[in-house]
Amino acid sequence: MNVIVIMNDTLRRDHVGAYGVPPPWPRLGRPEGEPFIHTPSLDRLAAQSAVFERFYVSSYPTIPCRTDLFTGRYSFPHRPWQPLEPGDVVLSELVRRAGYVPVLFFDTPPLGNDDGNFTRGFAGWQWIRGQHADRLNVDPIDPPLPAAPYKLKGTPQTKLYLRNASGRVYERDWMCAKTLTAAMDWLERNQRRGRPGGPPGFVMYVDMWDPHEPFDAPAFDLERYADPSYSGDQVIYPQYGRPDYLSLEEHNHVRALYASLVTLADRWLGHLLDKLDVVGLSQDTMVVYLTDHGHLFGDHQLQGKPGGPLGKLYEPTVHIPLMIRHPGGAGAGQRLPALTQHVDVLPTVLDFLDLPAPAGIEGHSLLPLLRGERRRVREHAFSGRFPNELAAALGQGKGRAAAAAQFDGAAGLGDAARLVEPLTVTTEDWALVCSPRGRPSELYSLGDDPRQERDVLAEHPDVARELHRVLLHFLESAGGSGATEGRIAPFRVDVTQGGAEPEPPALPAATTLYVAEDGRGTAIAFRSEEQARALLQQAAPPTLRQATAGELRAVNPRTLLYSPTQYYWLSDLL
Repeated sequence: MNVIVIMNDTLRRDHVGAYGVPPPWPRLGRPEGEPFIHTPSLDRLAAQSAVFERFYVSSYPTIPCRTDLFTGRYSFPHRPWQPLEPGDVVLSELVRRAGYVPVLFFDTPPLGNDDGNFTRGFAGWQWIRGQHADRLNVDPIDPPLPAAPYKLKGTPQTKLYLRNASGRVYERDWMCAKTLTAAMDWLERNQRRGRPGGPPGFVMYVDMWDPHEPFDAPAFDLERYADPSYSGDQVIYPQYGRPDYLSLEEHNHVRALYASLVTLADRWLGHLLDKLDVVGLSQDTMVVYLTDHGHLFGDHQLQGKPGGPLGKLYEPTVHIPLMIRHPGGAGAGQRLPALTQHVDVLPTVLDFLDLPAPAGIEGHSLLPLLRGERRRVREHAFSGRFPNELAAALGQGKGRAAAAAQFDGAAGLGDAARLVEPLTVTTEDWALVCSPRGRPSELYSLGDDPRQERDVLAEHPDVARELHRVLLHFLESAGGSGATEGRIAPFRVDVTQGGAEPEPPALPAATTLYVAEDGRGTAIAFRSEEQARALLQQAAPPTLRQATAGELRAVNPRTLLYSPTQYYWLSDLL
């Protein structure tokens, strides 16, 4: 028997047609009655699979998620974005010791970058180069930016991506196509593996960066979703945080760019599923399809994967797709309501291969759910991020802050940012977004309010306190030895107090800022005149005025402040 685990990074659950989630926004400029999203391959896979309705992020974002996936243990309580540690027991090594052939195909750059150690244990691996911030193309090409720099996150990374993509001609030149083509070629060469009378089986892990930024798909996919009249900036890598720097038309186009990349990735997933059928491996191979997290496109007045005081993990970020297609048909066509998380993938794969799970894992096999033997495997889902800056402040020395920032694993104001980010605990009925001391927490009744539009913490303080108690117990026990007290202490507060003891302002009111207005009259503040002129890059030098942060907040609390990783409102900081 064989297993294929397929990861598409940054896939929202409401962008998979099979989940049937109501569209989160209208598509401006498109005819009424058009499907919100086109994902025929995922829809076909869903019909053949057990579809998990309550799959939640465990550790967030990219690399912490892969740590959980490879180890079956929660990492966010006690480690940040960092390499695998020597003592970690990982899936690739476990199946290889049992005689299976583990292979890895990926274009997700941090998996192969420097000392990440995520290729460890695989019998063979192939990094399909050229995605995102992959340092591949060294030719002196200087492609023009597709949008004004102040709208883009990671301008150097965007430039590098454009250099890497400069020779692209055909659909097959896009990264997800290259990655899945490499995987399909391997399946052709190894089509007898895991079948009766054939050589030992395999465990293949396929990891695609798409539909992560940059949101850049073929024109024929974009035409399906974009407003035909749009002629503005192509904001393929929008800055995180408060989204007011985008006009309504730009925001609509960013959403269309994302949807087009989802459809491209879906089409190539379909080619891989077809290949399994063609070479005769479908009846001997379990397919696990999932993502690592979602992405905000104006939800809760946020864009991207913001961090620091804006790093609240809401449903669009943490409630994500998972499908398991069992070759024996177990669970096919079923919608399973059990709470599940990334840490459950390792024990599920081992269970399918009839291998024992190692001691200390915190996940659970999901096969009993497929077979109808159990209704649930946990009562709570825990989701969080351990910022690299906090690891450094606690003296752990394991953080890789620069690498994390390069790949969207860090966001904030640098030294002035709040180091501890909110954590989320979810049940079948409730979600508590638990903030550290000095910041208000939020409680949502998911059955009544799936979009989390109404905070009911004040109405249900007993529910909030119980979920807070459960979260503290989890933090104290997670990861074997548990998180350090420095990690847990900020959450030892009464979550019903709503920031009764606020932290000092992250931005002193006397800070001098340089303010410009965009073409719509939106005020954007910068830390220096040089920064403002470099990022605005208007044909004529922008008119700048000086003011203190306190003065600007008094006039308009939603004045935007640019930081290298995300936008804030001044009211977020002082």
